[in-house]
Amino acid sequence: MTSNPRHFLELKDVASSELRRIIDMGALFKRGEKLNGAAQPLAGRALAMIFEKPSTRTRVSFEIAMKQLGGSVVVLTPNEMQIGRGETIADTARVLSRYVDAIMMRTTENDKLAELASFAEVPVINGLTDHSHPCQLMADIMTFEEHRGDIGGRRIAWCGDGNNMTRSWIEAAARFGFEMRLACPPELAPPQDAIDWAMDQGATIVSTADPDEAVDGADCVVTDTWVSMGDTEADKR
Repeated sequence: MTSNPRHFLELKDVASSELRRIIDMGALFKRGEKLNGAAQPLAGRALAMIFEKPSTRTRVSFEIAMKQLGGSVVVLTPNEMQIGRGETIADTARVLSRYVDAIMMRTTENDKLAELASFAEVPVINGLTDHSHPCQLMADIMTFEEHRGDIGGRRIAWCGDGNNMTRSWIEAAARFGFEMRLACPPELAPPQDAIDWAMDQGATIVSTADPDEAVDGADCVVTDTWVSMGDTEADKR
């Protein structure tokens, strides 16, 4: 527990060299190699996982990873917590910080994650919000590099709505040095603030409503539904 923990909330908050180190460590663990001679570097550590939004892959991947690295997990859902029944997010953050070594939160509201991180005394990990999905991006980049080599200098195309994944892909383009081409319908445009930030960092971001233009010459094409998980029926129409 520390008064100034490092969080993993957005890719843009982390230096390129640190993100590269995370990718390299992930590949090392996947190969079954040890980190500094330790077979289970998270032995004795506990992760609390808060799921306000359900998931199959996020829960399984985090839980299996913690167990393979020697740690343990505590899974919490809204029905098992006091949030919404009088306890604030700040109180929850302080209490969990007394018991666990890190907190992962998967929620629809990015403001909840930000508030949790501001009061937590242990690292907080973004397992998904309606704003961004950095862990998924790190897994996607690791997968690309396993099959196609270094992603730096490559051309990646995104076809889907301008959602949380779009934002994280845009941020990743700046941090890992690849060209990002976005094909989103005008009414579901990618987040302009993320594009502006990435281009200020020197990234090449091309936005179009034509999927054929976006995928032309791409080294990888990433697709998604036009309707994001949790959207209302009105949003879908």
